[in-house]
Amino acid sequence: MSDGPSKRRIVMSKLVAARWLRRKASPEHRFTVYGAALDAKSLPGLLRSFRDGKVAMEGVKPLPDLGVKEQYDVMSVWSRDRAALMTLKDWFEKRGFETTGIW
Repeated sequence: MSDGPSKRRIVMSKLVAARWLRRKASPEHRFTVYGAALDAKSLPGLLRSFRDGKVAMEGVKPLPDLGVKEQYDVMSVWSRDRAALMTLKDWFEKRGFETTGIW
């Protein structure tokens, strides 16, 4: 019984997977908006319309990869563009919402 070819395949597959992951992976930044239950229906819809380019938000650069997930009274928002996400976080804070900050 030979351990050579089997071990070599495993090592090669790990190297190929790591190379693919390095090419495809990118950093993603998130923040959470608290008190979103007050506008539970309108805020997620507003953000999705903003992402799709149907609505403009004052002082916020468009985010075509914006993700939105709503849960009870909390809404999570994420994107790869950290600077634009920071302006979106500031937009929420100016309107009285509490956020976790970018992470």
